[in-house]
Amino acid sequence: MRSFTDNAGRTWTLAINVGAIKRVRGLLEVDLLEVVEGKLIERFIRDPVLLCDVVYAVCKPEADAKGVSDEEFGKAMAGDAIEHATKALLEELVGFSPSPRDRANLQRVLEATWTAMDRARDVVEARLTSGELDRVVEQALATATNSSGGAPA
Repeated sequence: MRSFTDNAGRTWTLAINVGAIKRVRGLLEVDLLEVVEGKLIERFIRDPVLLCDVVYAVCKPEADAKGVSDEEFGKAMAGDAIEHATKALLEELVGFSPSPRDRANLQRVLEATWTAMDRARDVVEARLTSGELDRVVEQALATATNSSGGAPA
């Protein structure tokens, strides 16, 4: 089991088991077993709202015991809390797989995903600190000014 803390300071425990998978299917029509294909990881990373809905469904028995509604849960999910919940959920999904080979392959997919995301962030950081963005903006402004016959009034 993995855990994370939301922005309201509540700690949540994620346990992926047959019951959790059935609950997510029933509540959200999302099949967590599709993680084997790799597309589900991408969906979660691109759609943090879907990810938080899935995390809530997995944690629903705990949320019910704490008296935390779906809306209250969502209000406490932003920034680092989403990142920690993402990692916890995906690591739990890897651990759920009954086949050691599938677990190993899923772990490789997950590691490749984190590496790709880190590289993308590095590229963005490098462009921002190099002044490249400023040059592009200045060129665009110069082009717009020249093509319109002067600066707007």
